[in-house]
Amino acid sequence: MFIVKKTILGKDYYYLRKSIRKGDKVISKNIAYLGKDKKKAEEKAKKLIDGLAEKPISDETKSFEEESSRGMRNISKSMINKKNIKKELDIEDLANFCKKKGFVYASAEIYGGLGGFWDFGHLGVEMKNNIKKQWWKFHVQEREDIVGIDGAIITNPKVWEASGHVKSFIDIAVICKKCNYKTKIDKHELGKVRCEKCGGEYENKGEFNPMFSTQIGPIKQESIKSYLRPETAQLIFTNFKLVQENSRLQLPFGIAQIGKSFRNEISPREFLFRCREFEQMEIEYFISSNMKCPYINEIKNIKILVYDEKMQSFMKEPKLMSIYDIWKKGIIKTDWHAYWIAKEYKWFVDLGANPKKFRIRQHMSDEKSHYAVDTWDLEYNFPMGWRELQGFADRGDYDLKQHQEYSGKNMEIIDKQGKKILAHVVCEPSLGVERAFLVFMFDSYFYDTNRGNIVLKLNPKLSPIKAAIFPIVKQPKYIKMAENIVKDLKKEFNVIYDKSGSIGRRYARNDESGTPYCITIDDKSPKNKDVTIRDRDTTLQIRVKVSELKDVLKKLIDGEINFKKVGKIVSTRVKL
Repeated sequence: MFIVKKTILGKDYYYLRKSIRKGDKVISKNIAYLGKDKKKAEEKAKKLIDGLAEKPISDETKSFEEESSRGMRNISKSMINKKNIKKELDIEDLANFCKKKGFVYASAEIYGGLGGFWDFGHLGVEMKNNIKKQWWKFHVQEREDIVGIDGAIITNPKVWEASGHVKSFIDIAVICKKCNYKTKIDKHELGKVRCEKCGGEYENKGEFNPMFSTQIGPIKQESIKSYLRPETAQLIFTNFKLVQENSRLQLPFGIAQIGKSFRNEISPREFLFRCREFEQMEIEYFISSNMKCPYINEIKNIKILVYDEKMQSFMKEPKLMSIYDIWKKGIIKTDWHAYWIAKEYKWFVDLGANPKKFRIRQHMSDEKSHYAVDTWDLEYNFPMGWRELQGFADRGDYDLKQHQEYSGKNMEIIDKQGKKILAHVVCEPSLGVERAFLVFMFDSYFYDTNRGNIVLKLNPKLSPIKAAIFPIVKQPKYIKMAENIVKDLKKEFNVIYDKSGSIGRRYARNDESGTPYCITIDDKSPKNKDVTIRDRDTTLQIRVKVSELKDVLKKLIDGEINFKKVGKIVSTRVKL
């Protein structure tokens, strides 16, 4: 057996290889992944060889050639839902669609825009607000153990000294000598990795701190240097004791926050995926040391693709497994991690995301932060590959201890037993609003060949516009009835009135905007005091009394009633 080095996308990977005779031929197979560091790879190889002398290796290991052809992503054909690829929509296609329909624009586009900054249009802002509303409802309002705060974007700079951001939040700016591709790398990667685009050598452009700095105070000589916050977590920690005392919460409990964060990325890219200004939805969940999760039985039936450290080391495919079971087996180290991973995954799926496009990946030993016992990422299969949506790390008492030391203020609280303790952060589910936006857009985008237009099948809770109301007959009594319905529904829902164009064109416009229901006032409506409601996804129509319309619409949006059971199905020859 021997060690081989493979360079993939400019990065070095070390493998343990074994020669095997098959007939007259000798072939080589990779039997173990050894990591990215040569010295550690040699040490790991020695241990493996010593162990293999006693126990043979299974032929289940995958060859390097098979793996590299997949771009090191380990995606099997069975994992790709071809139906939902939807004409191979890529990130640029989505960006163009979002601009065309009024979801997202490049910021200040009339001046050429600014890299890493985006403006949300009339549909985008509604959808973004709906995502935040649903996240807050699920994580805060429906729970008794989590409360929220809204911290300042600019705060005392000592916060960032205590957190380590000022001294340690450092990246290396590099540029490829061959293709001029700009990016950033970690310090330990300097001189070891090559350009991910062309394999060229990187030129070191120096260290940089991705925090945006600013001056507080109008007179420069008297001003204080501070920063736009690079994350929302730290003000949860600084306010921890006040929040606990005011809310009278006892461990275990969490503090949530939604708000803007800023990072001066050297190369923002891939539309909303990596921005310089972004919005986070974050929870810091606190426990006392070794406290068990009382909610663990809630997740027994939740399954997801699992990609643990061992699978990655031996280049095996992810497996569909129960999150509860892999915790019981010790693959996920803590019950709290298992619980929160399952809850965050469930939040996406319950709002219409495709479960086959998600997996959880365990960080390799050389990836984990120094304070982390175990770290997992919830990943989504974007058109550009598997990417992180949320990270789940056990931070222990690191943050509260840092702020206690730097501020000189006691951050301990009294637990249920009357003891003073410094709480531990057992998990910090943190999600970017923009990345969640991308997930829901990709999974709802369909092109309907029968209708000849795009249908954005968003969950009604996320849809920017809940219903469109339009009269078929353009006469005063029909128009007046439609306007009255709009006025009444607007008290509770975001609805629009549309009377321009053919009925088919109006349906198509609203399909593309993700509007789940179209309400039409036809020739029977004034006499019968009823309307038709058209379902976006099926194009079925039902008749509903105007007096019941608001209640029916609410139940449909909230998923409390099946569309077919609301009223009598209407047959129609109108283009749907």
